[in-house]
Amino acid sequence: MNQIEEARQESFRRTILNAHRTIAFSETIRLAIDSFRSSKARFALTALGMVIGSASVILVVTIGLTGRSYALGLLEKIGTNFVELEYSGGGSTGTANSTYNDYLTREDERAVLAQLPSVQYSSPVLEMHDRISFGGGVVKDTLVLGVVPEYQQVRNLIVTDGRFMDDQDESAHIKCAVVSIPFATQMFGSADRAVGQNFSISGIPFTIIGTFKETVDDMGFSEITDNTILIPYSVGRYFTGTDNVKQIYFSLRSMDDVPDATAAILRIVKARHKANSVYKTTDMQAVLTTAGLIASGLTAVLIAVAMVTLAVGGIGIMNIMLANVRARIREIGIRKALGATSREIRLQFLTEAVMISLAGGLAGTLLGLSLPLSVRLFTSYSIPISPWSIVAALGVSLVVGVIFGTVPATRAAQMDPVESLKYE
Repeated sequence: MNQIEEARQESFRRTILNAHRTIAFSETIRLAIDSFRSSKARFALTALGMVIGSASVILVVTIGLTGRSYALGLLEKIGTNFVELEYSGGGSTGTANSTYNDYLTREDERAVLAQLPSVQYSSPVLEMHDRISFGGGVVKDTLVLGVVPEYQQVRNLIVTDGRFMDDQDESAHIKCAVVSIPFATQMFGSADRAVGQNFSISGIPFTIIGTFKETVDDMGFSEITDNTILIPYSVGRYFTGTDNVKQIYFSLRSMDDVPDATAAILRIVKARHKANSVYKTTDMQAVLTTAGLIASGLTAVLIAVAMVTLAVGGIGIMNIMLANVRARIREIGIRKALGATSREIRLQFLTEAVMISLAGGLAGTLLGLSLPLSVRLFTSYSIPISPWSIVAALGVSLVVGVIFGTVPATRAAQMDPVESLKYE
């Protein structure tokens, strides 16, 4: 019975203690609010640093995500689902100083298409160079590529005037050409005037049926140059005299298919050729990954700079709270004389510091979100917003309030009540 009675009394004491703590904390909150009401200007100026810091965190992350999205979008337009297969050379035949050529063929392309449903488009590429007269005695080295109609989709090309070659041009061996805008401008004055005009490649007349440009500047990653001419692959064979090609381009249905498809393409082609033949594949995944890492790194650096702003705001809170403690020495003495413990005094001033910091952080977060949300609302641009930036801004504001409010709160709690009451 005694044990049961003691347990009941212990439970009662805990209930009373919890109630006391609840009342004490609610009283602390009320005192903090009263303190802010009595000095609104000081409260607003103290929280200003946190407002700027929190808004900086939100905006920095938003700018970083927007820049990353823009850069990756440009790379995707170049062709992140693009895979290039290239013949690098033959191996040794076993005879001294004797090597062989084992070029790619259209049959290799068809084998890949038959075995890989993830491949959407493909095109062989016959690469030739010719010196073409532009009139007035001007002769320039020009790149001529023999391709099939799907090359347009593989390389994401835009036809600016006229049309691109089609299956009829390919099957009928039509001597037509689609030329780059710089080539058309230099030879005929403008892209639209070039359509329908004739010129010669190695003495063979070709008719220009269209002009093209790349979707975005590829920064030198593609085979296309300023003076590039595209002709049907079947016609390009006239110049090479063979079906063998050094390069075949593939475009996959999804960027996620690239790693597996790249390995599969290499495996399929190697199985069709001699064991020592060397083939290699190239894709944009490495460039895409590197661009993402660079963008993330720059965002992290900018966030660190924004965190410095929050730290400066925290120092401002600490200075104001130290001045606040000195201005309220008699209040501290009276509260201690009426029974307030050092813990309650510490909690009071720490609560005030945290409330200032959190209020500034919340206002800064709303301010930082207002810009991207306004752009989303009033324009067609969809600026990315990271929920984690909101969590980070408010979380750091809370931590800053606790860290920089601890020193003033501790100083207030350590004051002697007698000396505090005598303070003038």
